[in-house]
Parts: sequence; structure tokens; C-alpha cells
Amino acid sequence: MVEVYFNVRRDLLVVKKGFSFPGVSAQGKWRKSRKRIIKVSEEIRQAVQSQGYYIRKLSHLRMKQ
Repeated sequence: MVEVYFNVRRDLLVVKKGFSFPGVSAQGKWRKSRKRIIKVSEEIRQAVQSQGYYIRKLSHLRMKQ
């Protein structure tokens, strides 16, 4: 299971349930998503398994479009 957090810039942080925030995510305030997460993509699943977290900035998503 994972927990999903958003900050004011709408960046995404996915952390294994029960784990603490990584040092990378210290910038800004993070709010926990109230929605229940049933599935995550394979990319996110692999990152969480290897690093313990997955972070994506909204600016990276805008560049791809």
C-alpha cells in the first residue's frame, strides 16, 4: 500500500505506507490525499520498491505535452 501527497505547487509524492518522508521532499508543505489509491503505474511501483518513494514535479509533466 502507498500514501499519496500533494504540495501547493501540485507536485506528487508517493511513499510506502508507514514510511517517513524522504529528505528530498522537505521543501514546502505536503497534504495527504483523501482518496483511496487502488492502483499505481508500473513506473511508480518500481520507484517505490527501490527507493521507498516516488516524486514528480508538475513542471516535468507540462514539458512532455
